[in-house]
Amino acid sequence: MVNENETVWIQQAQNGDREAIANLIHAFQRPVYNMAYRMLNNQQEAEEATQEAFIRMVTRLESYNNEYKFSTWLLSITRNYCIDLIRKKKMLQLSIDEPLPPHPALVSERSKNPEQSAMYADKQVMVQEMLQKLPEDDREAIVLRYFYDHSYDEIASIMETTVSSVKARLFRARQKLAKIGVTMGAQEAVSRPTL
Repeated sequence: MVNENETVWIQQAQNGDREAIANLIHAFQRPVYNMAYRMLNNQQEAEEATQEAFIRMVTRLESYNNEYKFSTWLLSITRNYCIDLIRKKKMLQLSIDEPLPPHPALVSERSKNPEQSAMYADKQVMVQEMLQKLPEDDREAIVLRYFYDHSYDEIASIMETTVSSVKARLFRARQKLAKIGVTMGAQEAVSRPTL
């Protein structure tokens, strides 16, 4: 949901108003962090990416075009930084073998009891594991569409591609996720002890 003051904050921030910059950071901190975490699957790297995204936001505010949603522009900055990090890790042949549990910000606040919280956390871990098995571009398209509810046009803008390419990528990614889910479900059934 867009804050009514967002346009005013952007204009004030472009004029160097520190309070307006702080308001923008506060308003978008969670979506930026969540996107970085889903792309990087590492809490510390996601926190660093979030900080860098906001630094880049502040230094590039004059280039923001108000014909586009501010969130699309900011998430595009975040995406590009995360992709740079992923590429650097690949070049250095570094890998994260053990996925981390979801960040507390990703855990549902609606859970009413410990059992529901545990089940929700298990689902979040499984979703994160499934996402990590997707190719980078497919994972990004899925996150933008289903976690941030961006339109095809917005995703195409963020990913610097066409709407038809986004639709095709999402279709293929959903098929891959279904296969991954079936495989993970079968593996879980095999590893589950019989009573």
